[in-house]
Amino acid sequence: MEAQMGASNFWDNPERAQKHIGKLNGLKRIVLPVVALQRKVDDASVMVELVDAAPADQQEAHAREVDATVDVLGAELDRLEIASFLAGQFDHNNAILSIQAGAGGTESCDWADMLFRMYNRWAERRGFVVEVQDVQVGDQAGITKATLLVKGENAYGYVKAERGVHRLVRISPFDANKRRHTSFCAVDVIAEITEEIDIQIPEIDIRVDVYRSSGKGGQGVNTTDSAVRLTHIPTGMVVVCQNERSQIKNRASAMNVLKARLYEKRLDEQRSEMERFYGEKGEIGWGSQIRSYVLQPYQMVKDLRTGVSTSDTQGVLDGDIDRFIYAWLRAGSPRHRNKDIQMEE
Repeated sequence: MEAQMGASNFWDNPERAQKHIGKLNGLKRIVLPVVALQRKVDDASVMVELVDAAPADQQEAHAREVDATVDVLGAELDRLEIASFLAGQFDHNNAILSIQAGAGGTESCDWADMLFRMYNRWAERRGFVVEVQDVQVGDQAGITKATLLVKGENAYGYVKAERGVHRLVRISPFDANKRRHTSFCAVDVIAEITEEIDIQIPEIDIRVDVYRSSGKGGQGVNTTDSAVRLTHIPTGMVVVCQNERSQIKNRASAMNVLKARLYEKRLDEQRSEMERFYGEKGEIGWGSQIRSYVLQPYQMVKDLRTGVSTSDTQGVLDGDIDRFIYAWLRAGSPRHRNKDIQMEE
């Protein structure tokens, strides 16, 4: 592919050339880290030989250095293994993450706000950029719904692990009797649609409503009818965007989200397994959760799909959720499934 870039007619078609370069860069991001790791492994092998050849009084110090090097290589190998699971068609895309408060009233609205904060903190840890497209504030506390655009390499590949119902158990800060309450929120994740997907939506199928933005804002944000709500009449899908001052920009962003959701729905219908993405969440209540966050009477966060758990509840709520994402990615990998089949046999 690099040789093709040297051809005299390579830039005759700029659009094709840019796609070629993008694909090449994507392949390099996959291959070069593996090549670099192999070199480090070779260097470590040389270090082991030097330990064996070193004087007896120096072998222990050299051995500690080898151990430290191996630990670093192990961490790099772990990252490469996780990256190898992100082989889906849109895993490299940005992600559109939606949080919806469920059963539990004010409690669930506050829980949705906690999840909103958790995902923002997680994105910061990974160096992702988060754009808030829509936030609907609860009547008494928290939020009823939020939509985030998470931008970064493989954002969708990672965030899709969070799709499902999240359950919180705690002593309610809103209950004067200090009773324990259970709250639910649904998290939905779709890939941001790019130019490689062609979704045509007839204008007659869309109802457009504009209104004044709500929530936090500054001059020019909450004083004009800049917020846009798109309703896809055939499916009933509703998309809201109000983060920009421009109605035109908000409409464009909302249209991108609507196209992404329609494409995701089309994939589900083609696979004849709607439960994989949308039905997997089921009702936002008992019996359909993917993860439980228990703050009372004990401290525990447990992923019910993989069995991974931790007592560091505060760390999780501060965005330390990679352990759950990695376990889910590993559980869905072909290698993991083959191991399960062999064990059953």
